[in-house]
Amino acid sequence: MGITKTQIFDKKQNELAQFFKILGHPARIAILQHISTQNSCICNDLVEEIGLAQATISQHLKELKSIGLLKGEIEGKSMCYCIDIDRWKELQKLLNGFFNTTKENCC
Repeated sequence: MGITKTQIFDKKQNELAQFFKILGHPARIAILQHISTQNSCICNDLVEEIGLAQATISQHLKELKSIGLLKGEIEGKSMCYCIDIDRWKELQKLLNGFFNTTKENCC
């Protein structure tokens, strides 16, 4: 298949597609679930919690950060992550809008 012609789709369609693409990996879902249940930022325990190599975790964190779902801060030699609540709510609103437009007139 050729290059996706993103310019023929509207902003919301492209944004949702990007979210789905990045959230389409189970490790990223596991990372988000783990971070969202914590009372503080997560620094080093993701490798132990998720069971993947540090480099793999770092790549997944980078992808989640690229769509704004995570905020990161440097603490000493560690990078600490937490959920960006405002962006999380934006995603929820986008998804609710997407799923609420479905008509119930199918076979």
